[in-house]
Amino acid sequence: MRGLWVRFGSVEAVRGIDLSAYGGRATALLGRNGAGKSTTMRVLAGVIPPTEGDVLVDGVDVRSDPLTVKRAVGYCPDVGGLVPRATPWEHLQLSARLRRMTGWELRAQDLLERFDLGAAAHRVTGGFSHGMGRRLAVVLASFHEPAVLLLDEPFDGVDPLGVEATQRVIDEAKQRGAAVLVSTHLRDLAMDACEDALVLRGGSAVAALDADELAGEAGARAYRALLD
Repeated sequence: MRGLWVRFGSVEAVRGIDLSAYGGRATALLGRNGAGKSTTMRVLAGVIPPTEGDVLVDGVDVRSDPLTVKRAVGYCPDVGGLVPRATPWEHLQLSARLRRMTGWELRAQDLLERFDLGAAAHRVTGGFSHGMGRRLAVVLASFHEPAVLLLDEPFDGVDPLGVEATQRVIDEAKQRGAAVLVSTHLRDLAMDACEDALVLRGGSAVAALDADELAGEAGARAYRALLD
């Protein structure tokens, strides 16, 4: 991605961001609310078009072929994405049918159990807590083992079991050669899961670093300095 700009009317949500993500590695998009993280993820998922810039996802231009991009990615949005009157199993069943997956039931059951959703597999999601909805969104994003995994705020409101399950999903995606992007304001969890980090502020990128440079107390101080 080179020179990404996204404007909504007179508002510049993203301002000239460059980003490279590679197979077998995870990259964190870090920053406060309103930094441009979710907007960048929506462009990469093919949900909204870029206003300016060149954006390739798995070698495909998101502006000219967003449908192919959507097929290549697994996307956990920051909010929403679930049908309130459908159950987790129905969500997975629909995903499998749309992607023409066969033999999907065992993987679906395994993911639901990992994320402590097995007992809720046939409950409508309208009654789910925020954390349960976040966990199911990660399950749905990773279900079809995509070439590009986009997780927007996957740790928000999630308990330790969900955090551990999400980190395992990220590790498995990297092991099979997928490129992973994790958008979050939780620096410590991102550093546990990612090798690279891009820090955003006010819609612009202010630093591209190795994750090790933002780890620990020294990393926390460096991160705060970048956001001030």
